[in-house]
Amino acid sequence: MHKLYVAVIGVGHLGSKHAKVYAELDRVVLAGVCDTDEEKGKKVAKKYHTQYYSNYYDILDKVQAVSIAVPTFLHYQIAKECLNKGIHVLIEKPITKTLEEADELLEIAKKNNLIIQVGHIERFNSAIRAIEPYIKSPRFIECNRLGPFVERAADIGVVLDLMIHDIDIILGLIRSPVQGIEAVGVKSVSDHEDTANVRLTFANDIICDLTASRVTKKAQRTIRISQEDSHINLNYLNQSAILYKRKSRRLKKERIKIIKEEPLKKELESFVHCVLENKRPIVSGEEAREALGVAIDITKQIKAKLHE
Repeated sequence: MHKLYVAVIGVGHLGSKHAKVYAELDRVVLAGVCDTDEEKGKKVAKKYHTQYYSNYYDILDKVQAVSIAVPTFLHYQIAKECLNKGIHVLIEKPITKTLEEADELLEIAKKNNLIIQVGHIERFNSAIRAIEPYIKSPRFIECNRLGPFVERAADIGVVLDLMIHDIDIILGLIRSPVQGIEAVGVKSVSDHEDTANVRLTFANDIICDLTASRVTKKAQRTIRISQEDSHINLNYLNQSAILYKRKSRRLKKERIKIIKEEPLKKELESFVHCVLENKRPIVSGEEAREALGVAIDITKQIKAKLHE
């Protein structure tokens, strides 16, 4: 069986999890991990029986694919180098900081017949996949994504840090152009917005309200979908979903059956499969670029209001 040689660039909180999963996958050889923090990098390398590299340049001739789990401002530089070396990339979200950077990466990948997958992990949440057959004619969608502040995401605001997950999910479900954005945000603990509320209106008249905050103690990740004859309540954290279906003038409650799986494992398995079988990823660079575009428009509106 052909195996894929993979490296993880950046082994902080998330990158170390990537290394763990790759080390367990049958069709993968974890050829190395890279991090500028030597102590952290060597610790992860030892734990998963691989090599440590302080500079990612030194591993590019030894792998066919990489996970890039570094701060957002480094995504473009590292991904560009990897793509130019003929290496498939999985980039943690958001794909880049700007649309121009994303477009250049997409162009290089297309020219070299390479895969860009982006780490919008909620696409691989068992609950979101389980509710898809029940989504017929949504009229209103509400998303809440709240949690505590983490220093590793301080270089971006809460829209690019957290809300972009829900933007990606919504765009995948609705598949209609965004026609209107009403956004507000508040700074609390960083130089960017730490709480944001947005109303998106779409060309097909669906309305979505999204709230994201990274200044709350208790984590919450939910989506509520209202349709003419039913309502769906989903909890990402415990991978559960409830369907409320209209019967006459009453709503009948039904728990949607979900086989819980580890989203990150499913995400990386999918990436490996796409590379080995030359398949299009569930979240390709194009989908990630679309989500980034909406997130940037939201961020611009929030920044303009913060400076009024």
